[in-house]
Amino acid sequence: MSQDYKYELHGMIRQDNGKGASRRLRREGWVPAIVYGGEGEPLSIAVKQDELVKNAKHDSFYSQIINLKIDGQDDQEILVRDVQHHVFKPLFQHFDFQRIVRGQELYATVQLHFINEETAPGVKDEGGIISHYLNSVDIVCRPRHLPEYIEVDMGEVEMGTVIHLSDLVMPEGVRLVQEEELEETAVAQVVYPQRAEEDVSEDGIEADDAEDAAEGEDDANENDEA
Repeated sequence: MSQDYKYELHGMIRQDNGKGASRRLRREGWVPAIVYGGEGEPLSIAVKQDELVKNAKHDSFYSQIINLKIDGQDDQEILVRDVQHHVFKPLFQHFDFQRIVRGQELYATVQLHFINEETAPGVKDEGGIISHYLNSVDIVCRPRHLPEYIEVDMGEVEMGTVIHLSDLVMPEGVRLVQEEELEETAVAQVVYPQRAEEDVSEDGIEADDAEDAAEGEDDANENDEA
């Protein structure tokens, strides 16, 4: 892999589109994908399932610039923009990739990394636990400023204190998309354990409902690209 990129994918051009062609690709271990944006036309490609699975084990795969290599074409810099998963198998169904244009701003979703949680006064001294309301944020920046993640330092957080988007420290050249919601949007909070259990219970009900809905989907939801 080139030292300039953390991730690299190898793809091939797809000659046939449609559900039948996509199913055949998947049976052969490929994942249909499309590359769009930038100065080129949309490009229908396929990428090996095992290569995607290997890279996708890392959260930053979904937010970092990927070097796409296709035989007979120049390398392209891309970002993951959308992913479709199999309804019940740990497999990918489809990827949308966006081309990166150097010098132009891009939109990306990056993970939040919470640090110093164990030493937060609300945890260490008051017996609280940290409840996470967000695990990622949407940002705008130029490609050279794209961070792997955004740190959220919980080291001074006391019981009941809420960390909002406005409290996050952005790296140089990076800004949040939700500029009008910074003061109102909660990221994390130190709460009493009983409060956290109630939140988990409510989330569990919603998760069960979502799973039931997903299991009711049929092949039409594979969303094969045009």
